[in-house]
Order: sequence, then structure tokens, then C-alpha cells
Amino acid sequence: MCRLFGLHAGSRPVRATFWLLDAPDSLSEQSRREPDGAGIGSFDTDGGARVSKRPLAAWEDHAFAREARQLLSTTFLAHVRYASTGAHTMVNTHPFEQDGRLFAHNGAFHGLDRLDARLAELGVAELVQGQTDSERLFALITAETRRATGDVAEGIVRAVGWIAAELPVLALNIIITTATALWALRYPATHPLYILERDPAAEPAPAAPLDARSHRIRSRSTELSAVRSVLFATEPMNHNPGWRPLSPGELVHVGPDLAVACTFPFPDQPAYPLTLADLEPSAAASQMS
Repeated sequence: MCRLFGLHAGSRPVRATFWLLDAPDSLSEQSRREPDGAGIGSFDTDGGARVSKRPLAAWEDHAFAREARQLLSTTFLAHVRYASTGAHTMVNTHPFEQDGRLFAHNGAFHGLDRLDARLAELGVAELVQGQTDSERLFALITAETRRATGDVAEGIVRAVGWIAAELPVLALNIIITTATALWALRYPATHPLYILERDPAAEPAPAAPLDARSHRIRSRSTELSAVRSVLFATEPMNHNPGWRPLSPGELVHVGPDLAVACTFPFPDQPAYPLTLADLEPSAAASQMS
């Protein structure tokens, strides 16, 4: 399944070095789980969003994914894609940018024709440049955030609430970042999403550089060795015992001061839950761990 990673470093920009697809690069591994896209989102010192991404596929050069990319930002968002909808193209590769916010999604849902009609009704159909369910979900969040006079949390609640009530849903795990805030949602229980509130001052051992790694994404930052940060990931990315899974339906907001607020605004299950058996074989394969 897709891999998500989000990092909020507080109000002071820090430098972090990213590697995507950090797994062993054997031909047997590639033949089983070839990525369909990889990208990193960050913000410059003026708060402008920056996205570096490529639609990696079996026949393409993996140099981008193997290269270390050193970025300076207050928040970061990384994503490795396994496609369930949409071709292996740049416009279908995460993260997406709308209204100065960055977005990535792990999951799948059906009923895109109904969602397209809803986006047209709200006047935001032009936000969708590709074919993915993910970009459509982001467009609905953007539309509802505009209708909520810029309240991102309310936009997420309205948009995800509409999809949960109206469309068949497998999973809607998302991360949204701005230069000063981060929102993360796990919904429903289908796929995991973890949070780590990292406070080097509370760790018994001498402060060490942040070194967070999974089979597909790695982030390292010496500057975060002595300052607080909040991380989100599809799986725990180091041996820190502070990682905890978000509860199903938990929406988390991290502010500029790294204060973490959690709410549970959604029903336990969407009205029309999907299972892997409901998906086409290729889509089901993309949602497996």
C-alpha cells in the first residue's frame, strides 16, 4: 500500500535529508512491489509550497528515489504511491498542492462519478488535473475549506463526512500540511497510521539526530536532535517507544507550537464500507501491506 510520512518541526525551519524507496534494491523485491510514484513536499522560508516528485514505474530510472534530497522547512510531507486509480503520470503523483496546502492519501474509495458531480456543484472541478481518487478527495476538502472560510479542520470534517455517508470507502488516511500546521486522519480502521511526539529533552540517552526510516521512506535531520517535533507515518520508523497508532476516526491537528489536538468527528464505519474483495485485483494489490 502507499506509504505516508509527515513531519512538523515547529516554528523554526530545519534541514532534513530524505531518501525514498530505502528498501533493499534487489530485482526480486522490485518485481513484487514496484512503486508507481514518489514525492516530497516542503515549504520555503516565505511559506511557499514546494513539491519534488516523479511518476516512478518499472521501466523508469530510480535515480530520483535513491538520491538524498536535503530540504529546509518547518513541515515535510513524503509519499510513495502504489496506484489503485490513475496512470503512472506526474499529475497522478503525490503530494498534491491546492490553495498553498500539500496533501497525500493512503487508501481507496469508489463512486468517482458522483464525486465529480459534487465537485462541479461546488465549482472546483478544475482543481482536478489527473485521474486519482486522492486528488478528488483533496479538491473536495479544498472546496469545503473555502466554504468554511479557511478552517481546514472543518473542511476535512465536511468533505470526509460527505464521502463516508455517500460513497463506498475502503480507507481515507490523509496528511495535509501548511508551513505552520499539519492535519492527519486515520479513517476507518482499514490501514494504520502512527504518531510520534518527539521530545529529545525527555529522552534518557544523549540527544541523537532524528533518523526515521521505513522500507520505503527515510528522513534524517541533525538539527532535530535537540528540538521537539511531531511525526506521522504508515508504520513506526524507528525504535522510539513513543510511537502510537491513531485510533480509527481520529483527526489530529498539530499547530505552530507543536500542540497536538485530537478529535473524533466521524462515525465508526462509513455507510458503505469496502473490503479488498470488492476491489479489482490490481487495486486490491495496491492496498495490501
